[in-house]
Amino acid sequence: MTSVNDLRSSFTGYFARNGHEAVASSPLVPRNDPTLMFTNAGMVQFKNVFTGVEKRPYSTATTAQKCVRAGGKHNDLDNVGFTARHHTFFEMLGNFSFGDYFKDRAIELAWTLLTKDWGLPREKLMVTVYEDDDEAMELWKKIAGLSEDRIVRLGAKSNFWQMGDTGPCGPCSEIFYDHGDKVWGGPPGSPDEDGDRWIEIWNLVFMQFEQHADGSRTGLPRPSIDTGMGLERIAAVMQGVHDNYDIDLFKALIGAAANATNADVNGPGNRSLRVIADHLRSMSFLIAEGVLPSNEGRGYVLRRIMRRAMRHATLLGASEPTIYKLVPTLVREMGQAYPELSRGEAMITETVRLEEGRFLKTLGRGLQILEAETADLGEGATLDGATAFKLYDTYGFPLDLTQDALRSRNIAVDQVGFDAAMAQQKAEARKNWAGSGEAGTDTVWFGLADKLGPTEFLGYETETAEGEIKALLVDGKEVDTLASGQDGVVVVNQTPFYGESGGQVGDTGLIKAEGVVAEVTDTNKYQGVFAHRVSVREGALKVGQPVELVVDHQRRSAIRANHSATHLLHEALRLVLGDHVAQKGSLVSADRLRFDFVHTKPMSPQEMAEVEDIANAIILQNTTVETRLMGVEEAKESGARALFGEKYGDEVRVVSMGEPTGNGLGWSVELCGGTHVRRTGDIGLVSVVAEGAVAAGVRRIEALTGNAARHRGNASTNIVASAAGILRSGTHEVLERIEALQSQLKSAEKALSDARQKLALGGDNGAGAASETVNGVTFVGRVVEGVAAKDIKSVVDAEKKRIGSGVVVIVLKGEDGKGTVAIGVTEDLTGTYAAGTLIKSATAALGGQGGGGRPDMAQGGGPDGSKADEAISAIRALI
Repeated sequence: MTSVNDLRSSFTGYFARNGHEAVASSPLVPRNDPTLMFTNAGMVQFKNVFTGVEKRPYSTATTAQKCVRAGGKHNDLDNVGFTARHHTFFEMLGNFSFGDYFKDRAIELAWTLLTKDWGLPREKLMVTVYEDDDEAMELWKKIAGLSEDRIVRLGAKSNFWQMGDTGPCGPCSEIFYDHGDKVWGGPPGSPDEDGDRWIEIWNLVFMQFEQHADGSRTGLPRPSIDTGMGLERIAAVMQGVHDNYDIDLFKALIGAAANATNADVNGPGNRSLRVIADHLRSMSFLIAEGVLPSNEGRGYVLRRIMRRAMRHATLLGASEPTIYKLVPTLVREMGQAYPELSRGEAMITETVRLEEGRFLKTLGRGLQILEAETADLGEGATLDGATAFKLYDTYGFPLDLTQDALRSRNIAVDQVGFDAAMAQQKAEARKNWAGSGEAGTDTVWFGLADKLGPTEFLGYETETAEGEIKALLVDGKEVDTLASGQDGVVVVNQTPFYGESGGQVGDTGLIKAEGVVAEVTDTNKYQGVFAHRVSVREGALKVGQPVELVVDHQRRSAIRANHSATHLLHEALRLVLGDHVAQKGSLVSADRLRFDFVHTKPMSPQEMAEVEDIANAIILQNTTVETRLMGVEEAKESGARALFGEKYGDEVRVVSMGEPTGNGLGWSVELCGGTHVRRTGDIGLVSVVAEGAVAAGVRRIEALTGNAARHRGNASTNIVASAAGILRSGTHEVLERIEALQSQLKSAEKALSDARQKLALGGDNGAGAASETVNGVTFVGRVVEGVAAKDIKSVVDAEKKRIGSGVVVIVLKGEDGKGTVAIGVTEDLTGTYAAGTLIKSATAALGGQGGGGRPDMAQGGGPDGSKADEAISAIRALI
């Protein structure tokens, strides 16, 4: 038997051997087509290559593309479990030619793989061609040797493909496999073609025309090939079964679901087991890409898928969370081909378990209420929309669950009435909303959020994506166009740009379209709507226009590193300073990080070094940074730290870093909605550069990471090396040499000060200044120069000691023309003459005011040192 994994690798390997570039599957959330909710075909990632917008280094390619069809135009959700081949998630095998080969080579490659490499019987195969495509008809006869009765001409509905109303298009040729006469149905084009006997296994699209708006078509200069083969369908063929759900992959998933629910694989619950197996793939792959269950957009489709599977688990008897237990089986089956499943297993498991817990509470409560509300309704009746909305709005019971629960009783739901009740509630909310008070444009954002819904954020997984402009604003008012030279705000349906929140600054970058370039200078988030603040450089932006959004990669990388380092520093601070440390604010920008925390005293250099060492030790572990979704209370109970300023809903993103500890999650575990590095090693290095107080009991550290930290370290090293050169010492001796020089300088300054004091006192003989007797008091008054202002008190003390009893006045005439005066009064005279009182007269003579000191010593000054003699005379007069 050929397994699903064998077939996948066999297909891509075959085309790789035939000169095709093996290209990895693109994400389920399209980055290059804002009109699609999910990637639903293999050619989606090559759309811009086919249209000529994008160039790639290869002209042929092969892929195994993961696809989801569960919302919008392509929605197979309600058929899953009831047919043999409908899936919400499937894999599309494909080969592509971008102007390289065309119909002949495409047919040859397909026929060779099916009949020679894979050995399918030729008599079991037939093909269809577009009714006017004589070329394809002849090529099938020539290359495959098929007779005309094995080639069916069909019309445009079946065999003509278009990318859209305009753009590339062309005829296609489908290959069918006959499952045998035991299965009802007829060949394509027959009255019984809707049966399951003849199954399409491969579609070859011959992209050769361009469709114009006026309905005309012209030939493409480089005709191309786009093919698609459903892996599940071909696996059924190769494994000799008719039903996709009987292939090895689904057998494993269905078996695991049966074990978890104690159900019989072949019993009446088989349809429910199929739904669970199919939906498990969709929910797991979407969660692995960062899509989380919500009530809007992609998150709502995911929630519908999850809750539909969970509803079927309860029909099998499950009364507690069960489906999350199946995730390891899926990872074992598909994780090798799609490593994102293995990387995201923890988050997938936690997200599914959390949603199951919430669903079971909602289901139990809702079914009781629904039973009461419909007790009087008979078969064929209709539940009014207002009651259905009450169940949704008040009790959290979704409309589709109400419809599903009533289907077995043949009771419908008035959806028109439900929609009317929903619209009325929104109108009341808008009328009663008073705004947050943060800005005069609050009401604008509330209105946009109501009209457009929240912006889909793709930035956890990508830095580039396409979006569709939903609104443009200038000065808080909506406009239709932003022209070159204008500044304004752009709102799109989906974006990789992070909107400022949680201390992390908003992203910058570019918004582009053909002939249009706008610089994004900042990104904010209001009411769930992302506001891209732009300056249009070229062309004009218009509402409804598809655009490419490109985040500044270098800046985002630096922000991610700083944000992840903030988490590590937080935990390191707790280890070094104590459990009282709690975040009180943060700033995460591209050039630095800032973290405010509770602590009552300055950190010592040793503490700062220890915090830095601990954080860098975790960085060197280079472990994967894991993100998972958890209930907020459960997350806190597990030890996850809530960050200051964050607003948390019922579900939170939990970011863990470092090797797991006792909590099983990681060394650092925090609730955080920001962007982070993939591995701790991506931070590179963290360097604490400052620590200080910002408020009573709150300290702040600032740090650098990566290249910024390295550049700072290099700059410090260069300074030390330069100092070593000046000091003519080794770098390891710089500190010792500086300390020795400081000691020498202090000694020299002391000697110079002593010399100046001696000079002021009369030279080396120390005779001192001449004294006189004034009113019976010994008085010394002297004008000096060349003495430091700080030394004149020493001169005064020396004179006081020399005369024994009296008053001393020393006035310094400074080089700047100012005057400084010091007055000393011996202890026996302080009761009569207080130095602090006398000083005021002296400073007044120098043109100054005030001055002060003790009764025995005071100092002051003034701007006019030329009046030094007048200052002395003023004190003499007072005595």
